[in-house]
Amino acid sequence: MEQSAWDNLSYEEKNRQLFFQQKELLDTFLEHHSISKEQYDKSLGDLIVKMGIEATIQ
Repeated sequence: MEQSAWDNLSYEEKNRQLFFQQKELLDTFLEHHSISKEQYDKSLGDLIVKMGIEATIQ
């Protein structure tokens, strides 16, 4: 995402974008067997809680 586009996002939109970037990283770790499914589930759950994201987007 371009810097100017990022600057125009609201706090909530930036938070949502950051969440999906972090989730994508967790997905990659799981795919490459760098973390277990249990670690993935725990980390994703923690991420959802800490970032205040609705659990329905899993």
